[in-house]
Amino acid sequence: MFLEFKKQVTVALENALASLGLETDDLGLEPSQHADIASKVAFRLASKAKSNPKELAEKIVAAIELPEGSLIGDIKTTGPYINITAGRNYVDDTVLRILEEKNAFGGGFCQGRILLEHTSANPNGPLHVGHIRNSIIGDTLVRILKKAGYEVETQYYVNDMGRQIAIVSWAFSQFEFDRSRKPDHAIADVYIKANVVLNEHPEKAAEIDKRMQLVESGDEETIKSFDEAVSLAISGIKQTLLRMNVSHDSFPHESGFIRSGAVSRIVEEVKATGRTEVDNGALVVDLSDYGFEKTLVIQRTDGTSLYTTRDLAYHEWKGERADRMIDVLGADHKLISGQLKATLNAIGKPEPEVVIFEFVSLPEGSMSTRRGKFISADDLLDQIEKQAYVEVEKRRPEMPDEFKKEVADMVGIGAVRYDIVKVSPEKSTVFNWEEALDFEKQGAPFIQYSYARACNILKKAEEEGKWDPTQKIDPSLLTEDTEIDLIKKMASFDSIIDLCARDLKPHTIAIYSRELADSFNQFYRFVPVVSAEEDDIRASRLALVNCAKIVLSNALDTLGIGAPESM
Repeated sequence: MFLEFKKQVTVALENALASLGLETDDLGLEPSQHADIASKVAFRLASKAKSNPKELAEKIVAAIELPEGSLIGDIKTTGPYINITAGRNYVDDTVLRILEEKNAFGGGFCQGRILLEHTSANPNGPLHVGHIRNSIIGDTLVRILKKAGYEVETQYYVNDMGRQIAIVSWAFSQFEFDRSRKPDHAIADVYIKANVVLNEHPEKAAEIDKRMQLVESGDEETIKSFDEAVSLAISGIKQTLLRMNVSHDSFPHESGFIRSGAVSRIVEEVKATGRTEVDNGALVVDLSDYGFEKTLVIQRTDGTSLYTTRDLAYHEWKGERADRMIDVLGADHKLISGQLKATLNAIGKPEPEVVIFEFVSLPEGSMSTRRGKFISADDLLDQIEKQAYVEVEKRRPEMPDEFKKEVADMVGIGAVRYDIVKVSPEKSTVFNWEEALDFEKQGAPFIQYSYARACNILKKAEEEGKWDPTQKIDPSLLTEDTEIDLIKKMASFDSIIDLCARDLKPHTIAIYSRELADSFNQFYRFVPVVSAEEDDIRASRLALVNCAKIVLSNALDTLGIGAPESM
């Protein structure tokens, strides 16, 4: 609703400016403490209009004409600022539209095809805590973009040709593989053992190099051993992702771009730019005019390609299939992603939008799969769900075990997802499960509890014969400050989705969801609902509770967090 209101404000201001013989591409619209939206267009045009900003603002307001049924209410000046407040139509229409559109409310205003890649962890072991911020940011962005209306395909780019996979493949010939364990954990076991041996016997590295050459040259037996290792690891990783409510549509493999000839073609395309040179036997790309002092290696001395070379071919392929490409990458990829974009630009190919995130850690410190020093995502989720069960049991001891487990799963996963996504991607964060699960703080459990409260209010009212969801209501009866605040907060859901989709920063929807839950609780705290004496007012307030339930559900779904109807 807010996007429609903003559009009407834009049209009203542009028409007023036109009547004064003025125009601008930027109306200076921004949030305001004094109104629903403010414009500083008078600042921008004062010089051109040969008027001081305050007087120009007054002239603009005097020239505004609003059509019948406009969502705009008051328009006033405060000095040079033009403050615009939404009118009663905006409030009433928001309530009626939420009740009509339900799950569709707040979205569907964008179009286009997006390929979004996230997680793409090396298949040499299970996901660890350091990986899951990528998965959660990526999946939340997918949900935001889909809500906005885009057609989104989510991809996990599988590194099935790198040195780490060659080590896993070699490890299969050296150590027994424990098939009784979750496959990605069993892969990590042999990978760690292999690295110990390779550190103790550096001469064995030649065996790894040989495997990499064989797989790139198309040796079937070596390819089969690589494929088996990768398939086992990915199957385990998928299980972990599903626990976190994360899924991918496709899993393109690096090797596919070698076998299709795409890597060879991209190397020739880069050579044709005249930017390549041979440095100590390796083929490198000069990107100094793009601001990169360090050259980009695209071919080793033995003629094999690198991850980056195959990534170039992958992005060329993606660019032919989508309007936008989005990559979610850790801060350690900042340089290489910049070089990738520069190289694609140099050969005239579309560049991806890159979301760089700083790392999440635990109080225990950093992690490394190679050294065997990591806390797996599975272990973290087990610990979280166990503690969430304790919290649920503490609050609902009378409920059956099945209920406690179901709610604990939703609360636990919700706590992890919310605590990680609530921080802006470019900021590092330490995940503290005790704080994440604190029901008293305004995190995921607080938002989920607010949704459950809305469900319980409606259920109680229906059981008492005080609520009929099919009954027509009069939203104009909702006049209390907390009612209006809640309605306006719900109305802004589409603008939050729009902002997140444009900025690719999902923490904004996390903050909004918390504020929405707080607005709902403030309304319920200060305004009698089920106990309201007048039937029509009670019906309107129950409809408002239903609206809050719908928008809270939409917000939680966009965050990938479950919405329990009872907690």
